[in-house]
Amino acid sequence: MIRKTKKYTKEFIDASVKLALSSPSVRSVAQELNIPEATLHTWVAKARLAVTKTVSTAEEVAVDINTLKILEENKELKKQLARLEQEKAILKKAATYFAKELE
Repeated sequence: MIRKTKKYTKEFIDASVKLALSSPSVRSVAQELNIPEATLHTWVAKARLAVTKTVSTAEEVAVDINTLKILEENKELKKQLARLEQEKAILKKAATYFAKELE
């Protein structure tokens, strides 16, 4: 069975999220728009994460933080760290191999 994934435009998603946030029930909005409730819940959760927050640091400097951007950057850094650790393990094995060859 082939599962078809429906694509939604950015404008439709933004409008749906605004409507869901102003409505008392996400379920009712999903039914009105004829989209899966879980999909709308996912969009709303992402929108809540993407909100930019202003945080004061220890030096009393206001800094704007976009949590979604930070989470995406964190994910990329974890991937990069895993790749570098793998490279390090390979180089360590190679160094051990060549050290034995020299003996």
